[in-house]
Amino acid sequence: MYSKTTKGVTVTVTPYFLDDQSSHQESHYVWAYQVNIKNLSASTMKLNHRNWMIIDANGKIINVQGEGVVGEFPILQPGESFEYTSGTPLKTTNGIMQGFYLMSQNNGEQIKIDIPTFSLDSPYNKKNLH
Repeated sequence: MYSKTTKGVTVTVTPYFLDDQSSHQESHYVWAYQVNIKNLSASTMKLNHRNWMIIDANGKIINVQGEGVVGEFPILQPGESFEYTSGTPLKTTNGIMQGFYLMSQNNGEQIKIDIPTFSLDSPYNKKNLH
């Protein structure tokens, strides 16, 4: 589990390797990740935009941007949270993801909320011990 708080909004991410949707022979590895966004600020927040950077083990970067998350634009009152699950495939046995959300406060001010950098690890990832 990975967690980061920015301007009173805590984003927690839990990644899961999906072995049943992955194929080592075809270099196709799939992860799901569960995201919890909790508004600990005194303002109402609306999630408007997401921006993800997915980096595979070879350093290939994929940028994913879009409106809302999983087709929704959650509005979080102080103390409320929103949770969703999404996923990503890679051609390598591991990688990392990071990003941010653009959220607007009830006064119209838009703020950038960081998503913690998290690791995508599979059981096929070879680890070298020195």
